[in-house]
Amino acid sequence: MWRLRRAAVACEVCQSLVKRSSGIKGSLPLQKLHLVSRSVYHSHHPTLKLQRSQFRTSFHQFSSLANLPLRKLKLSPIKYGYQPRRNFWPARLAARLLKLRYLILGSAVGGGYTAKKTFDQWKDMIPDLSDYKWIVPDIVWEIDEYIDLGHKLVSEVIGASDLLLLLGSPGETAFRATDHGSESDKHYRKGLLGELILLQQQIQEHEEEARRAAGQYSTSYAQQKRKVTDKEKIDQLQEELLHTQLKYQRILERLEKENKELRKLVLQKDDKGIHHRKLKKSLIDMYSEVLDVLSDYDASYNTQDHLPRVVVVGDQSAGKTSVLEMIAQARIFPRGSGEMMTRSPVKVTLSEGPHHVALFKDSSREFDLTKEEDLAALRHEIELRMRKNVKEGCTVSPETISLNVKGPGLQRMVLVDLPGVINTVTSGMAPDTKETIFSISKAYMQNPNAIILCIQDGSVDAERSIVTDLVSQMDPHGRRTIFVLTKVDLAEKNVASPSRIQQIIEGKLFPMKALGYFAVVTGKGNSSESIEAIREYEEEFFQNSKLLKTSMLKAHQVTTRNLSLAVSDCFWKMVRESVEQQADSFKATRFNLETEWKNNYPRLRELDRNELFEKAKNEILDEVISLSQVTPKHWEEILQQSLWERVSTHVIENIYLPAAQTMNSGTFNTTVDIKLKQWTDKQLPNKAVEVAWETLQEEFSRFMTEPKGKEHDDIFDKLKEAVKEESIKRHKWNDFAEDSLRVIQHNALEDRSISDKQQWDAAIYFMEEALQARLKDTENAIENMIGPDWKKRWLYWKNRTQEQFVHNETKNELEKMLKCNEEHPAYLASDEITTVRKNLESRGVEVDPSLIKDTWHQVYRRHFLKTALNHCNLCRRGFYYYQRHFVDSELECNDVVLFWRIQRMLAITANTLRQQLTNTEVRRLEKNVKEVLEDFAEDSEKKVKLLTGKRVQLAEDLKKVREIQEKLDAFIEALHQEK
Repeated sequence: MWRLRRAAVACEVCQSLVKRSSGIKGSLPLQKLHLVSRSVYHSHHPTLKLQRSQFRTSFHQFSSLANLPLRKLKLSPIKYGYQPRRNFWPARLAARLLKLRYLILGSAVGGGYTAKKTFDQWKDMIPDLSDYKWIVPDIVWEIDEYIDLGHKLVSEVIGASDLLLLLGSPGETAFRATDHGSESDKHYRKGLLGELILLQQQIQEHEEEARRAAGQYSTSYAQQKRKVTDKEKIDQLQEELLHTQLKYQRILERLEKENKELRKLVLQKDDKGIHHRKLKKSLIDMYSEVLDVLSDYDASYNTQDHLPRVVVVGDQSAGKTSVLEMIAQARIFPRGSGEMMTRSPVKVTLSEGPHHVALFKDSSREFDLTKEEDLAALRHEIELRMRKNVKEGCTVSPETISLNVKGPGLQRMVLVDLPGVINTVTSGMAPDTKETIFSISKAYMQNPNAIILCIQDGSVDAERSIVTDLVSQMDPHGRRTIFVLTKVDLAEKNVASPSRIQQIIEGKLFPMKALGYFAVVTGKGNSSESIEAIREYEEEFFQNSKLLKTSMLKAHQVTTRNLSLAVSDCFWKMVRESVEQQADSFKATRFNLETEWKNNYPRLRELDRNELFEKAKNEILDEVISLSQVTPKHWEEILQQSLWERVSTHVIENIYLPAAQTMNSGTFNTTVDIKLKQWTDKQLPNKAVEVAWETLQEEFSRFMTEPKGKEHDDIFDKLKEAVKEESIKRHKWNDFAEDSLRVIQHNALEDRSISDKQQWDAAIYFMEEALQARLKDTENAIENMIGPDWKKRWLYWKNRTQEQFVHNETKNELEKMLKCNEEHPAYLASDEITTVRKNLESRGVEVDPSLIKDTWHQVYRRHFLKTALNHCNLCRRGFYYYQRHFVDSELECNDVVLFWRIQRMLAITANTLRQQLTNTEVRRLEKNVKEVLEDFAEDSEKKVKLLTGKRVQLAEDLKKVREIQEKLDAFIEALHQEK
């Protein structure tokens, strides 16, 4: 009895243990359970062999009784060793129920394992996105409030399944553990995993539907005694498959659109200052910078540019530009109906960015490609740049226009759009247009690493194509050529035999070979169509096209989207294969250039053109500053001397000489005052300003051009001369200077009072120097007029010409007349001219009256100047008479007073001009010099023209090669990191 009670109690304990352990992983040790319970766990236990037959029952293993609740049973008392069969049915029922519970528990564990295995299969089917982690910045994972799509999808997938019913709390805990195991996995699944799991489920559902449909079709065919032919069956299946592929394509596009919106949201949040991480420069931007530097590099050391590009070639109006616009997702190029629009190569760098924008390499303006006005402005700017590149008398130009296009979802690559190949030169084109286009195309295609995107118009006969022969010449094996057939919609309508399109796409119609063949549709021919409308039209066309339904074209060979993906993959494959070899070639070039520099210029730094310009700029500015350090005394001396040289002829010829012809001092002074007043009002201020401006130019030129000793570098001479000329050209004297100067000069000339003997002597000295200099000039003029005298004729064997002989005879005759009348007036009378002519004719000398007047002018001037010098010597002691106003004196020195007034006016004018120069004009000139230097700094062509020579070119090449090598190394490092 006590043993039976003990066994019953043990069974109840085991039942409770089984209940508690149903949700716990692991098992209880078999030795710790009761004998009956151990039989449930392990029926072959050695201690239970005798009792096995007593627990047999007729109940089925999966009977509905397994779900009934167990009651605590009372066991009948029996004796040890005697066990009646009817009294043990409650124990047997409990044992069976316990066994059924453990079977259910085992099924749950097995179901959990099956669910985990299914989940692993799904993960294996998901594409590897590790190469695309760069698309989403790190901040995406930080903004949970904006991205909850993946979590909801996962929850819906798990909630809709029966896994939770089987797994219970342990399975749910395990799934959550995998979902929240690591922070990075959580973030990654929240971004894309949910979408991709849903996509994979939809793909599997469509595959199952296709298989079921195929089974239904086969069943219906069997039931209908094969009323439907096998061909119709295949057509229906292909159509169903095409619909499925298009549906997947739309799902992918939807995901891309959501990704674009997400990236925009991230960037906007970054702009608000939430995220301060500095974004790295994209890989394609780094590569594009290398190509831009290479385009400016003069490859004089046989370092050819073999970096990959996608070269877009095709016949004119074949649709090259339209294909490029579809790849760039914007209508960015000028359009025309049949006329040549691409007149120079256009390098388009496509890269991914948050906003769809375009900008030129040499400009900071961004064109928003989502706005029609910006698109129109961009097309207009491209057209203007093309026309600017085309020289006069030409139709196309080899100069490249560099354009960067950024936007969400763009494939990263560098494309070069070339002018369309033509067969005939039409009116308005240059005669060499065809040859120029061929040479430009060959120059780009001969790069062994260039990917040739050959565009063929599908709406015209293939035999009319020119570009295919050109491409087959440059790439005969087709190892880097991708063939694109455009306008397939028109080709399907116009071509009588659709198999001809199949032959083109399979590469059997043309002799050229290619890596891949694609068929695209680029719109209905309307230039106002949007990219979205063209894409929808393309998808609709291929969805209904017989070319796909009849398997003439494969699904991966159609649409510009598949084309852009294939071109991008090929481009980056070529980049990875060739970039390191190109970097090695530039390392060798750099070594050669550095060796040449050390051999030719061992003691000079490697200054390129920009650095040399900055050095010259500093020297020029230092020289302008030194101009302001000229002493006032030096300014006034050179100004006074220059001004007197400019006005001395007018003073002597037009003022002093006419006044000296008067008979008394009163008339002399009156004539002098009138002449001086007229001179001051009209000519003198202007002459003074001109002298000051010329003096400033001379001093500025002297500082700019004079050698600086050993530090002088003649490489700057041409630049300094250009800066000097341009600065002087831009400088304008102050307009109010003449008015103020006129008043000062008039007041100075009105003063006749000489205060002391020192000023009187200074005036006499000034007058004497002026008259002697004028007399010397007059004698030289007479000597040139009459020829050498008898001494020079005898000593130097010189003779007079006939004209000089006539002048000499005329001079001798006029001197005789002056000796007779030393106070002769300055002009000859007509009868005197006739007398002189007749006297000369009597001696056999024919003379013209005008010759007599010219000779008289020089002879009388010399006579007058000698007389004035004698009078000047007499006036040295005349200061006493001047103080008495020449009263009771025969000596009159009014001419000395005149020259004193002129001298004082010159001194005051020089002082005034000096103040204006140092206070105003030098600073304005310095400002002009700075402006000129700034303009020259922005003009690359001007710097190339003014800074020339082997030294400059060698430094420029060395700088370019170093820059290219550094950019290539940085690009290669980033490329390896992306791998």
